Amino acid sequence: MQGYVVNTLAAAGISILISIAMGPFMIPFLKQLKVGQNIREEGPSRHYAKAGTPTMGGIIIITAVMVASFLMAGASAEALSAVLVMLAFGAVGFWDDYIKVVLKRSLGLRAREKLGLQLLIGLLFGLLLLFYFDRGTAVVVPFTGQLIDLGTFYIPFLIIVVLSTANGVNLTDGLDGLAAGVTFFVAAIFVIVSLMTGHYNLAIFCGALTGSCLGFLVFNRHPARVFMGDTGSMALGGAIAAAAAITRSELALIIIGGVYVIETLSVILQVISYQTTGRRIFRMAPLHHHFELIGWTETRVVRGFWVASLFFVLLGIFSFSGIGS
Repeated sequence: MQGYVVNTLAAAGISILISIAMGPFMIPFLKQLKVGQNIREEGPSRHYAKAGTPTMGGIIIITAVMVASFLMAGASAEALSAVLVMLAFGAVGFWDDYIKVVLKRSLGLRAREKLGLQLLIGLLFGLLLLFYFDRGTAVVVPFTGQLIDLGTFYIPFLIIVVLSTANGVNLTDGLDGLAAGVTFFVAAIFVIVSLMTGHYNLAIFCGALTGSCLGFLVFNRHPARVFMGDTGSMALGGAIAAAAAITRSELALIIIGGVYVIETLSVILQVISYQTTGRRIFRMAPLHHHFELIGWTETRVVRGFWVASLFFVLLGIFSFSGIGS
């Protein structure tokens, strides 16, 4: 195990270096392509200054994770499968970004198109887990260490987990450094979860994911010089969901990814409230925009959500105490 820990740390270091090295070349390249961020008119007015900031910077994250994972985990089936899920969701996000910022169709992919592609990825990943990895259909119940077998309901359950996580990260990506910082903590905890459950090569992948988020923050922290776009947020969500599924920690992900859950719930509650009563619960959803509109600075909101993420991941890892593979 000690060798895997060293390889995991090396993967994180390599990923950080690749991310930092790519930034000075990728950001001007994206500017030349004129793939600048579009700002919603109904959003906080202070965001108007962000218009034109290069997006699709998730390419940096994806490249760093891929290279570091392959260098340190080789052709490991677990790491490769997580990379493929990350790539698949990143490709959906890239297509969405391309339509929005290159083709100038502000809505991007149609909802049914995006959902259909996500469903297909989730289904294929579930079949891979069951028939190639022989993972079984049991998931770990947090705080108990007990397994609950979902049987034929496992694949539908997994699809919900994968889609919810990818879209939850996407909703969280609304402020400079927010999604990258939150996912840094989540990915770091999945390094520990992977090691605890004996998925050592997956730990290397999660280490690379952790490093890529940290390296990306060099350019994405306030004031951001590049945004990850749907390319990055969808890829991160897919990667986290894959790590949770392989380690049987899908239920614990609700705790570990607590910030994603809160952001998603804020949107759902806002829509339900407005459609049924005509009133809004929050000044604006997702929740991070509500805090902006009540007067918090962007950096204060981001740091607050980072602290919340740290709390959730520590609670999540506590729920794994004593759980083996």
